[in-house]
Amino acid sequence: MRVLIVHAHHEPKSFNAAMTDTAVRTLRAAGHEVVVSDLYAQGFDPVSDRRNFTTVADAAVLKQQAEEALASAEGGFAPELAAEIEKLDWCDVLILQFPIWWLGPPAILKGWIDRVFAVGVAYGGGRWFDRGRLKGKRAMCAVTVGGGADVYSDRGVYGAIKNILYPLHRGVFAFTGLEVVEPFVVYAPNRIDAAERAAWLARYEHRLLDLDGAPKIPGPDMAEFDGLVRRR
Repeated sequence: MRVLIVHAHHEPKSFNAAMTDTAVRTLRAAGHEVVVSDLYAQGFDPVSDRRNFTTVADAAVLKQQAEEALASAEGGFAPELAAEIEKLDWCDVLILQFPIWWLGPPAILKGWIDRVFAVGVAYGGGRWFDRGRLKGKRAMCAVTVGGGADVYSDRGVYGAIKNILYPLHRGVFAFTGLEVVEPFVVYAPNRIDAAERAAWLARYEHRLLDLDGAPKIPGPDMAEFDGLVRRR
């Protein structure tokens, strides 16, 4: 199994870093190949515009999808972006490792998605959801949140964590054809002691070694939506 971990935390001593270190060690020990994109360490540029491309479809007006389609067809992505696209193409499993900030991922990770999940790379040509370009690969969010599980529940002040991660699960993973593995969520890591920290990392090891058996979040069956369109 080939695993790409996209790590989005600026502090090497953070719990997110411990999770990534655990994942790399555990997966490699089990015989899997692992590549890490440490976005802050790489100085990854999250801004998506003409800097993405070495080709030009329209010099007068920036139409992002048209530029992405041309770059996909002609190998016209900027080198740093082409390297990340190559990793996405290489992997069987994508793990996004990040903290929840303001009920969403850090900007640097959102920018990675905006730039890497381009037309012709992750979607396009009528291929999405169960017909998506990335079908056959799996993806999982491994995240930390500042509060306890109670505040990220259906009755909690922030609502259920599944709702917070819905844009990634449905709008990015499922949309592009990725099989969505239920997220691994660590609650309030800054409030736990060494024993609890070790217990969380042990649970994460177990999840990583049983990705096949981990619960999945089903995406839509596009045949059902085709039927709705035809009936109109």
